[in-house]
Amino acid sequence: MLASIAAAYLQKIRLTLLYTCSTNSKDFMRFSTPVKSLKKLSGLAAALMILPVAVACGGQTVEDTTVDSITEAPADTTATTDPSAAPMATEGETIIEVATANGSFDTLVSAIQAVGLAETLSGEGPYTVFAPTDEAFAALPEGTLDKLLLPENEEVLTQILTYHVVSGNIPSSDVTTGAVPSLEGADLDVTADAGSVTVNGATVIQPDVMASNGVIHVIDQVLVPPTVDISTL
Repeated sequence: MLASIAAAYLQKIRLTLLYTCSTNSKDFMRFSTPVKSLKKLSGLAAALMILPVAVACGGQTVEDTTVDSITEAPADTTATTDPSAAPMATEGETIIEVATANGSFDTLVSAIQAVGLAETLSGEGPYTVFAPTDEAFAALPEGTLDKLLLPENEEVLTQILTYHVVSGNIPSSDVTTGAVPSLEGADLDVTADAGSVTVNGATVIQPDVMASNGVIHVIDQVLVPPTVDISTL
């Protein structure tokens, strides 16, 4: 638009100058004042011709800034909300897998595998396991553990191990004082008092080790069912 106006002014200037040059000096004097005005118009026309260029350059700068801003914003949003960028959740491990990876239950895991209970405790369950630590097994009378691992004592060892297992998923928040039946058949004497839990006198030293098929409560003693006399082994 501005360029068209400028072009029209320049054409008018050219026509006027041609007319002026073709007249005599007297006539030229008559047109001297308009020529001065035309000079002003020439300056204006030149300014008008430059103006679109300046506007175009300014517009280009704004346009580039806008494009950069629009381009960067979606990239940042995608990086924040893209589900594939989030850390993948690990699949839950079974009681046996948790106990094996823990490193504090090597003796318990070996005993469970020896009597074929690993498959049971890897099943759907759910189960609650009161798990003695390696130190708890080491505290048994000397030679007792070695005797329990003998093939002829497999049934006794199975009784002891299943005495540590309760059917169902029982977190520490749900533990109450009372008798709780074990998988072995005999009841466990559970006492919950002011945030502390004991099982047959053994203290729960770490509750709620979660697994995909139940929960482990770590205890500091090996539980022996009332029907078993380990001194006779």
